[in-house]
Amino acid sequence: MTSTTSPDRVLVVEDDPATRLGLAELVRTWGFATDAAGDGEVALQRITAFRPTIVISDLVMPRMGGMDLLRALKAEGDDVTVVILTAQGTVETAVEAIKEGAYDYLTKPIEPQRLRILLDKIVERHDIGREVKVLRRQLGEQGTFGRLIGSSAPMRKVHQIVEQAAPTSASVLISGESGTGKEVVAQMIHQLSPRARMPFIPINCAAIPETLLESEIFGHEKGAFTGASERREGCFELADRGTLFLDEIAEMTPATQAKLLRVLQERTFRRLGGRSEQRVDVRIIAATNAVPADAVKDGRLREDVFYRLNVFGIELPPLRDRKEDLPLLIQSFVAELNERYGKSVSGADHAAMRLLEGHAWPGNVRELRNVIERAVILSTGAFIEPKHLPPLVVDAARDISSSISLPPGTTVEEGERQLILMTLEHTGDNKTRAAEILGISLKTLHNKLNRLRERGSPAG
Repeated sequence: MTSTTSPDRVLVVEDDPATRLGLAELVRTWGFATDAAGDGEVALQRITAFRPTIVISDLVMPRMGGMDLLRALKAEGDDVTVVILTAQGTVETAVEAIKEGAYDYLTKPIEPQRLRILLDKIVERHDIGREVKVLRRQLGEQGTFGRLIGSSAPMRKVHQIVEQAAPTSASVLISGESGTGKEVVAQMIHQLSPRARMPFIPINCAAIPETLLESEIFGHEKGAFTGASERREGCFELADRGTLFLDEIAEMTPATQAKLLRVLQERTFRRLGGRSEQRVDVRIIAATNAVPADAVKDGRLREDVFYRLNVFGIELPPLRDRKEDLPLLIQSFVAELNERYGKSVSGADHAAMRLLEGHAWPGNVRELRNVIERAVILSTGAFIEPKHLPPLVVDAARDISSSISLPPGTTVEEGERQLILMTLEHTGDNKTRAAEILGISLKTLHNKLNRLRERGSPAG
């Protein structure tokens, strides 16, 4: 049982006294707090004082039956999970109860093992729901959603999809530039899922030689190839009933992707050198730093694998497109690194913050964390100063600022025009690099250049 020191509460609603007492006692032996009622009307009175998280209710009872009780709970907005008990002849009505909001139904006579499995699933569901509520409150108060830091519009969209995808077993494909936090998102999905207590197995498809990747994923039998001195379980077996995270999926060879597709379809696989099929229950989360559509077009990602994985697609924004999250990220990293290195840094001073905000962050959140770690180590006072930042961050900002001189009375529009032109000159008309330095997307830069051309300004 998964109940804690504050056990989940179960109300048994059944008109037969022997069945009612026997069922309540059985559920109590599994660690739940229990109460009982003889019909729906009594149950509504008990619910006010007992406040159950789960109601197990017979369908047919005098005065108020299970269906009417379910509707009454729904009308009152009670956050209670209802399981319906039904005789064989009323299964159709029980199915109707599920449409009305019941979690599931069991036919009489009840099989204790089935009931216990069902209650454990409901407890897991409640635990996840409670955790999501905590995370939502945390997001509102601190701008963080678990380990996902940031309250910008792009990150709120990510939070929403994570929350929707997590309770399911559907496959997820995460895309985003290197350093945007794809594995962190995968871990969050796992932690908010019913599989949270089972293994999370990550594997980087780009870091393992092509000749060994298939063995790492599917395992091998003794003698399957030279050097296979014993049987070895692969990632699928290690992740059974949990989550397998395949990072850089587009680096996997087409032949291995074809075998992966079969596992996604059949939920069975064969070890290298093996003859028997192995059945697994694994949720797949994959990631790529390529644009998925481009990877499919280039032949790096099989189209059928893409569609199988992309049940939920999550695109992580680069840091340059969510710079409003910089203060939150910096404070989070400073707090973590203070604890690690025994420091008491309060944050970045104004000058350092301006330099950090002016950097393009091509390495995204990973680069930012490395920069802040270096700064915290070098800092001897209460704040990170420009001298604690690496030359790459300082010089890029100074190169641009030293080239621009804006007299009083310059309009914002003219200032922006000069900034763009100076940056393009600095990068040798490399628009991708210019966009990074300016802290905007390449598309945004092109739009601004087009507007400058329409107004007759030289724009490269």
